[in-house]
Amino acid sequence: MGDVAPAETADPTAPMRTREYRSLIVLAGLLGVVTSVVAWGFLELAFHVQGWVFDDLPDALGYGSAPVWWPLPILAIAGVIVAIVIDRLPGEGGHVPAFGLNPSPTHPIQLPGVILAGVATIGLGLVLGPEAPLMALGGGLGLLAIQLVRPGAPDEAAQVVAAASTLAALAFLFGSPIVAALILIEAAGLGGSRLPIVLVPGLFAAAIGSLMWIGMGAWTGLNTSAISISALKLPSFPRPDIADFGWTILLSVAIAVVTFAIFQIAKRTHRLTLPRPLVLLPVLGLAVAGLAILFSQVADKDVSYALFSGENSLDALVENPGSWSLWVLALLIGCKGLAYAFSLGGFRGGPVFPALFLGAAGGMMAAHLPGFSLTPAVAVGLGASVTSVLRLPLSGAALGVFLTIPAGAGSSPLIIVGVVIAYLTTLALSAKLGDAPAAAH
Repeated sequence: MGDVAPAETADPTAPMRTREYRSLIVLAGLLGVVTSVVAWGFLELAFHVQGWVFDDLPDALGYGSAPVWWPLPILAIAGVIVAIVIDRLPGEGGHVPAFGLNPSPTHPIQLPGVILAGVATIGLGLVLGPEAPLMALGGGLGLLAIQLVRPGAPDEAAQVVAAASTLAALAFLFGSPIVAALILIEAAGLGGSRLPIVLVPGLFAAAIGSLMWIGMGAWTGLNTSAISISALKLPSFPRPDIADFGWTILLSVAIAVVTFAIFQIAKRTHRLTLPRPLVLLPVLGLAVAGLAILFSQVADKDVSYALFSGENSLDALVENPGSWSLWVLALLIGCKGLAYAFSLGGFRGGPVFPALFLGAAGGMMAAHLPGFSLTPAVAVGLGASVTSVLRLPLSGAALGVFLTIPAGAGSSPLIIVGVVIAYLTTLALSAKLGDAPAAAH
């Protein structure tokens, strides 16, 4: 029997040299513009709803400033709105954030519910972020575009365009196409020969999203820093020492344990509210408001620290460490952590930004330890908290480095150690209690 020639290995980049693929890249670039504008509109609306409801409306009613009890009716109303969306509109307002980020594209018919639930949740003060609604918006707009431009297009083409549009939305939010790409790639489990096919148009759209974020303030005169997250102003930290590594391990374990407990409460809250959202979500809103009022009255701090997603309060938190005692930070983590758990279980939004805020607060507590300064403690807190929430270590490390890079590269190795320890601790806790990974839901 003669020799058999080895079968030729298929070239995984062959589809990228076709005319159809080049047209997808052009479409991704156009979607980068459209998605960025829509993302900007969503974020501006949510941000201004906060101002109207918590600042302008009390003044218009003659209170001057919001009275102590003001969050109670506002968050109860948020519960009613989100419950109606869940009960009546297609898609139930998006995925449940207690189960992490969902990278699957949202069907276009579900977008009105996602927008309404997201604005009600974020704008009216619940403890969730905008990243999940923006991912849903990006994916839904991508699917809508491919349906309009190329009816009957293959599923793979639709997935590429939806991923590119999602990347543009995330890049607009974070101001970085690299961070956006890492989050989506890791959350979706993309890899192998398929990765370049999705990544090339995705990065192109993400770059457009970042450019739009840079230029939007100049074109509109509005402050984009109010609707996105940027690097923190922390003291310079040139290099770590042995003590920093030791405290990093302990802090990361503590953050993973606390985060795991928060998500266990969130999942139980979801199971409790699922049968009767119209009754129980307003009650949940009242509970979140009550926790925020408790914190503000006991700690003599603004109620906003215990409400909202936290990105607008993060700078004020870390820039004034002397104004936060250990017990006030502990109270903040307790009250906002429970409010976060209740919001995760019943409302609609993203889990990342509140995790960053709580991680920074935990880092500030750890900075009171001997030999552990503020910058590395906060940096480790940021990376470990995101990793514990998403169970995506690369994304956690990227966000930790991105948010603290102006303080120097000295924190980077500590962030990596913290991310690894937090990830392994979360996996161990999950295995012990039989808890499925968040990203699997």
